[in-house]
Parts: sequence; structure tokens; C-alpha cells
Amino acid sequence: MDDIEDRIFDSLCDSEQYLPILKFKSQLRKAGLRETDPRLAETMKNLAQFQRSVAEMEGVHSIHLDRDTFRKCVGDNIILISKAFHNNFIIPEFQTFCQSIDDLYWKVKSNTNGKVASYIPQLARYSADFWGVSICTIDGQRYSIGDVNIPLCLQSISKPLTYALALNEHSPDLVHEYVGHEPSGRQFNEIKLNADDKPHNPMINAGAIVLCSLLKQGSNLADRFDYTSEMFKKLAGNEHISFNNSVFLSERETADRNFALAYYLREYKCFPKGTHVMETLDFYFQLCSVEVTCQSGSVIAASLANGGICPITGERILNPYSVRNTLSLMHSCGMYDYSGQFAFDVGLPSKSGVSGGVMLVVPNVMGIFLWAPPLDIYGNSCKGIQFCEELVDNFNFHNYDNLRYTQRKQDPRLQKFTHRANSVVQLLFAAKNGDITALRRCYLSGLDMNLTDYDGRTALHVASAEGHTEAVIFLLEKCKVSPFECDRWDYTALDDAKKFHKTEVVTILEKYMSTNPKQQDNSQQK
Repeated sequence: MDDIEDRIFDSLCDSEQYLPILKFKSQLRKAGLRETDPRLAETMKNLAQFQRSVAEMEGVHSIHLDRDTFRKCVGDNIILISKAFHNNFIIPEFQTFCQSIDDLYWKVKSNTNGKVASYIPQLARYSADFWGVSICTIDGQRYSIGDVNIPLCLQSISKPLTYALALNEHSPDLVHEYVGHEPSGRQFNEIKLNADDKPHNPMINAGAIVLCSLLKQGSNLADRFDYTSEMFKKLAGNEHISFNNSVFLSERETADRNFALAYYLREYKCFPKGTHVMETLDFYFQLCSVEVTCQSGSVIAASLANGGICPITGERILNPYSVRNTLSLMHSCGMYDYSGQFAFDVGLPSKSGVSGGVMLVVPNVMGIFLWAPPLDIYGNSCKGIQFCEELVDNFNFHNYDNLRYTQRKQDPRLQKFTHRANSVVQLLFAAKNGDITALRRCYLSGLDMNLTDYDGRTALHVASAEGHTEAVIFLLEKCKVSPFECDRWDYTALDDAKKFHKTEVVTILEKYMSTNPKQQDNSQQK
């Protein structure tokens, strides 16, 4: 790190050896970092102080930094800044990824299916046109589009967070003495227990109510709520967390089913000893009435994706086992009665709420928070579901997208040139060795078998020069590669075979080229 400040400065400065502050900040934004990122606090403070001092003296608005000033301003945060400028974040081509998210956002926006929840007036007031998407990666890269700053209630999205906090406070064995971990196969608010006379899982109302009785037992209701909301805020990186008292009062006013559930639970001794049922219900309604925005919700999701460490503060809030168990149940039970289908189609942990929010976690990559109030028959956001499905159709985020021989999708975790270079090396090495199995693996994975190296040589060039007849036949007949492609010296694979006296390959290529003149015509047109 001795000269990293100098190298960054040299890459950005003008011919007079000055660096505009706006240009430096613009490069950080392109990498996904915001000026408000707590990890850049010292740098932004130093830059602001320098801007004020220069503006007061010279009355200018476009402030430029010299080398020494730049070093002083960025020194405290140089490790993070260095990662940004070296594209060492989890999503290296962040601008390209954001453009893909934009495309998905606008595609999904036209979805007019569903109805806004109306069982309490406060939810019914949400506009059906609201639609927001926010992303936060495990490196704290941020991107948002749409209605991402409007507060919305967590509702059932609070359930996995409550479960994670309970696991963080107690052992999994103790927690699961009171609640199961199997999908119920029934509606989320049904008055039904499993074979052991306890709620099926923490993602249904009965399970969430029991979990509320476990959090900070012995404390009064005010202290328990303060503790939980503070933990939510830490998961959100100290971004927007609030409380909607109107929703809380309405929830309590229209909670006949939940009251019935609570007394049913008490009848079957599902609560710990000493539990005050009415107080526990109030606590449950309070947690459902906590408000986030898409922006702060995405940081919560990213904290789960990051194993319990908030990406933008670096603080560990949850232990890894709490997060692991929470994500497991979100994957199997997080989308109401649509959970099985969602796990099949999307293959990622998620949780929805009747306010229209969907919290999606891509483990070790990012958290995504979606919001669109119109709901489907299961209580999930119609736009949110479609976005998740479209996302996994485009990117290899599904839990099983990385199986061998699976058709390859985009992997935003790879730099473009790195991905292509690795693919070329793999392909040409297989061709050089005449490794049909490796060539077949490349072909089945969806790799472009016409990829070229720096000299424009294809796998067919290499296999022909080496005299690997089976590899040549496989590339021609199975992969349908073009034998008319030329390298940088205008040599075809046939020229290479002749040059190295591979007579059998020459015969194969001449016969194939004579019987496939259309390929030659297409090649010449190019």
C-alpha cells in the first residue's frame, strides 16, 4: 500500500497534475460506493473541509486536489478505496450489472397483476404504482431504482429477523423446543400445530408469536422493543428504521385470528413459563409495524448474505449459525404457500410481507429488497416475484446453477476479461491435448467453441496443428465450429494442418469445407 495513493492519483489527474474532487467521487460511485458510506467518513470529511477552505479563499466551485492533499484526504480509508479502484469487490463490473437491473426493473414495471392488501386502512393507502428495487452487496456496493425511499412496514419480513435474534440469544436446541422447522403446508395464520404440538416453523404467525415470547424474557415490553428495533437498525447499517403506530393500532384492532392463535398456543403450553400472552401479542404487532425503506431493507438483506456482519459498518450483529439457520428456513418457508414453487424457480432464501415487500438474499453476494404493494393470491408481491424469477433467469444465482454441465448464465462476480481469458485457456488447452471429454464439458456448459486467443487462433486451429483427428471431428460435427475462421496471419485450421503435415486432418477439413460452402460464404460476408 506504500504508493497506492500515488497510483490512484496518477490514473485520474489531469496534465497539470491536479485531480478534480468530482472526478474522484464519480469513480467511487461507479464502483458502487456512496459518499454517505460510513467506511468513507474520514475521506469525505477531509474532502469537505478542503473544499470549504478553498471556496472561502478563492470563491471557486470546481475543486482540484494536488498529490499531497489527495494523499492526506484518502489515507484513512485507502484500503477500501484501493479495492474500489482495482475492481476487487464482489461485483467487479458494477455499472454493467446495474444496467441489467435497470432492464429488469422496467420490464417488471408493466406487470399490473394483484391487489393491494386492504385488511387495515393503512396498507390499503399504498399506491398500486409504487415499485422499488434496492441492492446492497456484501462489499457495500449500493444501487437503487424506483420508489426506494418511501417507508413501508416489515409485516411478515420481521419474522426471519425475530428468529435470527432468538437464535443469537439462545441455542438452536432451546429455540426449537418451542417451534419446529418444517414447512407447514397450510396457510400462514391457520390455527394448527405440528405432531409435537408446537408451531410448524418461525415463518408462520404461530411460530413468530412464540418467538416473541423468547426474546429478552424478563424485560418489560418497552425494553424488549427498544432492543429489537436497535438490532434491526444495526442490521440496516443505521439507516432508516422507524415505527408506524397507526399500523400497530390497526393490527391490534383487527387481530381476532392472532388472538385466537395465541390462546390456542397457551392451551397447548407452547409458551415458556411466565409468558404474558397479551404483552407477547403486542410485541408481535409492534415488530410487524416496524418500517424500513427499500434502501435500508437491502442492507438488512446484505447483512444476512454476509453471515451476520453489516457490510457498510463492518459490525457483527448475528453469529454465523443464526444466519445459516435463518436462511435455511427462509428458503423453505419464506413465501407463504408459494414457498415450494419459489424455492424451485428461484432457489434463494427470501421473505415476503403483505405490505408488498420482498427481502431476497443471495448468500455471499448481495441482499435485495423489492417493494410493490399489489399482491397475488398467496400474499406475495406480484412484481417482486416476477423480478426474482427474471433475476435468476439472467444470472447464475439459483442455488443449483453451478452444477456441472449446467447451461451457463451471466456471473456478475467475474470480471469480463477474466471470465473470457479463463474460458479461452480452458478450451484451447483441451484442444491441444485432444481431450474430447474436456471439449465436451466446454460445449455442454454453453461455452462459445469459436472463442479465440490473442492471435485469433481457435480450438480448431490448435487441434488441427496437433493432428488430433477426433477432436477436429468433434469440433466440426458436434460443435459446428467454422473451419473458415482465420487467425491474425490469415491462416485457417486447414493451413495449420498442412504446415505441420497432419495429412489425416487435412483430408477431414478439405472434405468438410467442400460440403459446407454456406459457412464459407457467411465467413466471407463477415
